[in-house]
Amino acid sequence: MRSQATEHFEVLVTDPGQLHQALDNAEAELRQVAMTQRCAGILATRHTPGRYTLELSDTVPFGETWEQTLS
Repeated sequence: MRSQATEHFEVLVTDPGQLHQALDNAEAELRQVAMTQRCAGILATRHTPGRYTLELSDTVPFGETWEQTLS
């Protein structure tokens, strides 16, 4: 039986002082998943100032984290 690992996080913050810690925590969790799969990097997307998504992406090289901002 295969366990399901989280490959996507949504980070929502109202206190800007919590943003970096929340993003770091989500990235660390995804990094652990990526290490087992060894085929995807992490894509962090800023949707609004308090809403971000982080996900494993095969368009990002393994071991790297890329950032993008949506308009």
